[in-house]
Amino acid sequence: MALRKKTVAAAAAVNSTEIVPVGRGGFLGHIVGHLAGKALPYVSPWAATATLPPLAGWATNTMWGGEPLSAGLASAALAVGGAGLSAVAWKTTPATTKFGKFRRAQATASVAAGMGWLTCATAAGPFGSPVLDAWLIGGGLMAASWNVRQLLRNGASGDVEETNGGGLAALAEAIGWEKVKVKDAKGTGKGTVKAAVQVEAGGSVPAIQATTEKVAAALQVPPSGVVVTPDPENAARGTISLRVADLLKDGVPFAPPALLGLLPTELIPVGLYADGEVWAINPFAAAILQHLLVMGVTGAGKSEFCRTVLAHLMCRRKLSVFLVDVAKGRQTVGHIKDGLDWFVTDPKEAKRLIRSLPAAIKARGDVLADEGLDQWTPASSLNAVVVWLEEAADLADFEELEKIARAARSVGIWLVISLQRATWTNVSTDVRANLQATACFGVDDPGDASFCLPDSVTGSGAIPSWGSDRPGYAFSTGMGIPQERWTTEVRSCLTHRETLTALVTAGALVRDPLDEATAAALGQAYAQRSHHGTNRTTPGIEEPARQALALLASAGHGVYVAGAPAPAVSAPAALSPVPGAVTDRSAYVLEDDADMTEYEEAAAVEFQEARAEILGAIPGDPEPDADYAHLRLEDDVPDADPDSEMAFGEQDRPSTEEARHILCVELDGWVQQGRLEFEPADLIPATVAAGRKRPWLQGELKRLVETGVIRRDGHGEYTILHSPLQPA
Repeated sequence: MALRKKTVAAAAAVNSTEIVPVGRGGFLGHIVGHLAGKALPYVSPWAATATLPPLAGWATNTMWGGEPLSAGLASAALAVGGAGLSAVAWKTTPATTKFGKFRRAQATASVAAGMGWLTCATAAGPFGSPVLDAWLIGGGLMAASWNVRQLLRNGASGDVEETNGGGLAALAEAIGWEKVKVKDAKGTGKGTVKAAVQVEAGGSVPAIQATTEKVAAALQVPPSGVVVTPDPENAARGTISLRVADLLKDGVPFAPPALLGLLPTELIPVGLYADGEVWAINPFAAAILQHLLVMGVTGAGKSEFCRTVLAHLMCRRKLSVFLVDVAKGRQTVGHIKDGLDWFVTDPKEAKRLIRSLPAAIKARGDVLADEGLDQWTPASSLNAVVVWLEEAADLADFEELEKIARAARSVGIWLVISLQRATWTNVSTDVRANLQATACFGVDDPGDASFCLPDSVTGSGAIPSWGSDRPGYAFSTGMGIPQERWTTEVRSCLTHRETLTALVTAGALVRDPLDEATAAALGQAYAQRSHHGTNRTTPGIEEPARQALALLASAGHGVYVAGAPAPAVSAPAALSPVPGAVTDRSAYVLEDDADMTEYEEAAAVEFQEARAEILGAIPGDPEPDADYAHLRLEDDVPDADPDSEMAFGEQDRPSTEEARHILCVELDGWVQQGRLEFEPADLIPATVAAGRKRPWLQGELKRLVETGVIRRDGHGEYTILHSPLQPA
């Protein structure tokens, strides 16, 4: 408890620093006051030496120095008392280090010298020689020694004062910190106390990290409020951070972008750190584009984080956003769907999107090579692309995701995977290794955090083991975040539906359509996408966008288009402003991840029942034992039965070009109907009409794959990339 009081007091001391208004004529006074405050610790020893000894010597000499007997008895008593005070000073001054030993010796010598001089002054008088000379010379040296000590304590020698005393000593004994020294504890002024830690021989910083829960319990702070970060250059040193106040408990309001039309490489503000600093990410400006893994239990705040990030990105140029959410559909982002270039809620379409990405990656790589770029930059003709996948494990196999994640970063495709638990059954270790950026919200099991956060973060005690009790709180790494901030708690913004809707509507003025090279490479899957977002080329979008800008301005949000004049505020305020403080935690949970297990099981049972009903309505073969029952496509046409009086006429066999045309017509018909997936067996009627057999069909499928018309997927399935009768 004593240490907790110290840490809280240190934080309060910094928090209470008064900011003096400096105006005309007050600047000089402010500077003088500041210098006086700095000089006061060094002037105090001189002032005390100049006043206390002569006053005390004059008083004792006046009282007892007049008679020899009283002067002798008083001097003896003062001598004994001085010896006792010197012993007390020696015993009570900590001396666990070299500096501490010097401090103890100095304190003891000061007490002994002062009491010795007072003893002499009592009998002989303070203003006679040599008592006066001893006061002038000895007092000056003593005051100067305390000035030297003050300089050493402030770090002039490179050393710092240690605080292993009082409550910390008891804490160290209780949790096994006997070989740990905590130095220079200081409040940051933002609810956090930081101190340097150093271990002696036989100790280690990881051993300190293993005791963070005990320290948090002893200091009565949250489990995540104690973080120990090792020094990368010295294994015996580290930094301990104690969060003694939660500055984010009232929520973090959403901050709209000040300008529409920024490039993807600009910072994205998504929340605040525990010390009040802005939590911002910048994935496209990093040296290497780091794919993002978002993890957290239901109600932890992942959806709010998603909306915050996407809302900012939807207001930028040279950027396109694809989002897949087959679990919740439009629930999470339905009010900002116009900012999504490709929004997928159907599982079949989701697989089309993922299967079309490898071709887009290859095409974008060729374009970048022609432009002389090793990786995507805003100088490229290509848009940056964000592919946000909710519960990606249900959409594609691990090998497919791993190939996409490995190849997409250099071509400017940012992959974001969001799920509740990133265990190996949901995301393979190979895929997770390519998701180098993280945003880990609350988890129920502390061990789950290791599936998302780096070991260096979880090892320091930064584990979001609060489940859904603290929605919006998280730890985040990568995406341009300084590494020393990885172990600091963050809280994401709480968005306002009307604000985001107006913001995304206004963003259509600057959103660029997807570049032609990427759109062509995505093929029919993109051309026939079920959702088309709005952008600056959308007919009639300018007027709604201008009205949305006016609504934002009337609600107090100064959002402007880069390079354009500010909109006139003439429309009525139909938009509620973002609240300054958020205390309703249910807002985070309302649209967050829902448990879809029950619905999925019910849907599966319903499908099986419908399938059985349909199959039961199909009659069986009326002649299962007939002579034709054994025939296959590969077999030749049988000879006619002479008793049947039937005759087969000879028909001209289609040429190769005609046969291929028949096959292409069949594929084109499927494209026009919106059907893009098929199996080889589906082309048997066209093969028969072309007068060919299975080997010919297999050869044609291979040729169409090589020419880029179709793509072979797993399990013998194919996807039509574009119609063979239309130019690619």
